[in-house]
Amino acid sequence: MRYIIYSLLTLLFISCAAASYKPEKINGVSFVASRSPIDSTHVIPVTQVNSNFAAIMPFGFIRRLDNPEILHNTDRQWFGETRLGAKQYALELRKAHIKIMLKPQIWVWRGEFTGEIMMASEADWKKLEASYSDFILEYADLAEEIDADIFCIGTELELFVKYRPAYWTGLIKKIRTIYNGKLTYAANWNEYQRTPFWDQLDFIGIDAYFPISEAKTPSYEMCMKGWKNYKPTIKRISKDNDRPILFTEYGYRSVDHSARQPWVFDRNMTSVNLEAQNNALKAIHDTFWDEDWFAGGFVWKWFHKHDEVGGEDNFMFTPQNKPAEDILRTHYSKYSP
Repeated sequence: MRYIIYSLLTLLFISCAAASYKPEKINGVSFVASRSPIDSTHVIPVTQVNSNFAAIMPFGFIRRLDNPEILHNTDRQWFGETRLGAKQYALELRKAHIKIMLKPQIWVWRGEFTGEIMMASEADWKKLEASYSDFILEYADLAEEIDADIFCIGTELELFVKYRPAYWTGLIKKIRTIYNGKLTYAANWNEYQRTPFWDQLDFIGIDAYFPISEAKTPSYEMCMKGWKNYKPTIKRISKDNDRPILFTEYGYRSVDHSARQPWVFDRNMTSVNLEAQNNALKAIHDTFWDEDWFAGGFVWKWFHKHDEVGGEDNFMFTPQNKPAEDILRTHYSKYSP
């Protein structure tokens, strides 16, 4: 009888332990590229939200959508936007056991959308390809130098990918001769289904700014319902390509209608709505983080001077010093070792 009781108690314990188990995920922050170096005081707040990954984002610049020249590593850039700065950030974060995704990005003059970069001639496409290769292979080299855990080969470059797919296949092969870690590409939320090279990468990267609710203050239930329009397709793309989904960016502004067009960066939208941000964050977490085909994500956006940013009167994306920061901290704690 004692043996039976012991066996039943053991099974009960195992069942309870299994029920509470949460797999480790990529609990990331998108770390700002700033004017100056960082130190441990800038890293501690990252660890305090139980983040285990940071996206480091050096930049290249294009003057116009039809200009093929990418400027990068110039003395006119902020420190964090350069190779030297990206390396310093990564090494400082690594001291706190934060893993790194190196995610070089393009900025078009006046903030025009990178997905619309489009050349007018074959000659200009060739120039763009040469310039982009110079840019991205430099950072592939840095990714290998710092032993980055993930390297993102591009961000929201839909027309460049659409019209030059052979270039991207060749670029991926070149990157793999330089960098030995895992690769992804950050496709925009309405681009990822048409990205042709997922089977050549390790993660299907999505900048997850899906519109999930028209409401001024969407409830948690509204946001959960909104995700039903997208989750089955995201899962199918993962299964079809045998690759996990990684939200290379995700997040919501703390404004009215924050879940209607989450990608919008409009300073005229200034009506602070913390509840809208909170509910949308909870919903995206609860929709995806328990799925075995989902790797995790990088919240947008995290600033290095934690005590000077965000706050309850802030209407931008950052969760810092808002109720959203506590939501992030609690959620990430469930999926950390």
